Amino acid sequence: MRTTQHNARHRRRRLGLTVGIPLATATAVGVSYGGAFGVFGEDARPKAEAATATPAWAREVADGFASVNALGQNGTYGGRDGAIVTVKNLADLEKYATASKPYVIVVAGTITMTPKGKEIKVASDKTIVGSGTSGQIVGGGFFLGEGVHNVIIRNLTIRDSYAGTWNDKDHDWDAIQMDGAHHVWIDHNNLRNMADGLIDSRKDTTSLTVSWNQLKNDNKAFGIGWTDHVTADITIHHNWFHETEQRNPSTDNVAHAHLYNNFLQDDPDSSITSSYGNYARGGTKMVLENSYFEGFDNPVTKDSTAALVQRGNVFVNTTGRNESGGTAFDPKTYYSYTLDPTADVPSKVKSGAGPRAAIGTAASAAPATATLSVAKDGSGRYKTIQAAVDAVPANNTSRVVITVKPGAYREMVRIPSNKPHVTLQGTGGSRKDTVIVYGNASGTPKPGGSGTYGTSGSATVAVEADDFQARNLTVSNDFDEKANPNVSAQAVALRTAADKVLLDSVIITGDQDTLQLDSATRAKPGRVYMTNSYVVGTVDFIFGSATAAIDRSVITLKKRWDGTSGGCVTAPSTPAGRKGFLISNSTFNGDVAPGSFALGRPWHAGGDASLDPQTTVRNSTLGSGIGAAPWSDMGGFSWKDDRFAEYKNTGPGAGTPSGNRPQLRDDQASGQEVGDWLGDWTPGS
Repeated sequence: MRTTQHNARHRRRRLGLTVGIPLATATAVGVSYGGAFGVFGEDARPKAEAATATPAWAREVADGFASVNALGQNGTYGGRDGAIVTVKNLADLEKYATASKPYVIVVAGTITMTPKGKEIKVASDKTIVGSGTSGQIVGGGFFLGEGVHNVIIRNLTIRDSYAGTWNDKDHDWDAIQMDGAHHVWIDHNNLRNMADGLIDSRKDTTSLTVSWNQLKNDNKAFGIGWTDHVTADITIHHNWFHETEQRNPSTDNVAHAHLYNNFLQDDPDSSITSSYGNYARGGTKMVLENSYFEGFDNPVTKDSTAALVQRGNVFVNTTGRNESGGTAFDPKTYYSYTLDPTADVPSKVKSGAGPRAAIGTAASAAPATATLSVAKDGSGRYKTIQAAVDAVPANNTSRVVITVKPGAYREMVRIPSNKPHVTLQGTGGSRKDTVIVYGNASGTPKPGGSGTYGTSGSATVAVEADDFQARNLTVSNDFDEKANPNVSAQAVALRTAADKVLLDSVIITGDQDTLQLDSATRAKPGRVYMTNSYVVGTVDFIFGSATAAIDRSVITLKKRWDGTSGGCVTAPSTPAGRKGFLISNSTFNGDVAPGSFALGRPWHAGGDASLDPQTTVRNSTLGSGIGAAPWSDMGGFSWKDDRFAEYKNTGPGAGTPSGNRPQLRDDQASGQEVGDWLGDWTPGS
């Protein structure tokens, strides 16, 4: 297969996306999504301040193991779907942190815990973030109990519950303690001088990422374990362990512990002397990469039962045990990451770890945004979405957010090329509450006898303007094939023919040709990023010439109107030299016959042999509906002459590599990641 051999190698980049990850559920406009629907959990809750541009820091999501899809939670994005509230006292902090709703809680000032040692019991779906460098918690911290998930703690200083005893056995007063939580991101904090530990990750807490923190001046920095189970997955990177005696961290019975680019520093002749650094205990499997150890005694230790793989670490003025051995795991199997050179770690971590002035403040928010409201009941400025689009100034230079209240809007919507920077934002409780729906097909006659709509013209929503965003809504084409047997049935729900299109937390549903992703012309890029969304269809239901990355989403295979199964997911028509479709970290499901669907086939539109169609499906879960030979020919063109491949897919529809099932090599896969597709564009910025 020439497809994976002739691609130019691309520099691997780690994509620092700022789009958030709302949740989803159930059905829209009567469509069944199959047994695996609900992989993202409960219904999305829109931001209470949906009419206002959300600051970039509130849209940021975790990396590392906190980013994986596990335990019914796909990634860690905290309270992004809730209101942003500012707190300055303990009562308000506790009120919002323990609430059942999602919140982004901005701590603006110093809050002293009363009584001393108090740990607020944080509920799921929260972001707790300091306002610049001013957010401080004094004399206590936070507790995340069994089952608590999707929590972000960032940009805070948590300090000074110290009760006068260095190795304190009487006061379990930690900065952050977790007992059986999952999907937690602890990032850019300063944690110091507590009575017990700075961070305790206990009792099978998993899907945890701890990044860019200062852990300082404490006896016990970071303890992990207190369990006989070996199930936890933890990433620890770019942290500064400075003047901490033990647990740096102590990692007991962790299935996958990935530590990289940390700086462990023990100053000479200080009152605090390290007893050990990174410690792999029990059944832990640890990968330790490109970390810098300075002045530590026993910098790296392991139990005989643990596995510890070291690579690229630097040790300066260290003494005692420095151990490794056994077989661990490959972190890139679970997520992408980029290592900084070890020599750069001290300066980079010392300057970058801890609270940052821009996070949690208005200074990092987007510029002022114009807002137009739509409501069927007349409570908005406009009753139709197209009327609001028409009101957007031509050639506008800044974002215009069109907020759409819940309801079914039966209309065709077109965003013309001279109206860039438009956002369609549903304001309901989930994606399915705001539905834009129409029922034209390719063969539907136009009014006035001027021919038929054609495939592209059938779209319910057509986007021709660059920098378009759609959030928290459904776009549907409900053309009735059964009632119109003599009408060409290609019926597009959403068509994009533009660059820098973000589809975040949407449902796109139809039958044949549901989602058409194109560029405006062959000479222009047509980049699309879809995340945490759903696409439903039957035949070629993701198609077109765009450079499109579909990430962390659900692709639902649907039976045809007569109850039969059989179809194809993608039909790319990629120009030569461009990237086509990338589907990553996603789930393919649906109530269809086993093996009845192909992943893709090459669409040489108009018989154009110069096209070079591409689909890559990687790191995804394939349901039983995907066939053992998942690629098929189209229009006399063989898929083997174009670019079709898989990489590390799982599930009942994922088969073994063969001539009919080509797999990317690791070096090829490193150039086929979301960041390679999007280039210099950061969606949502």
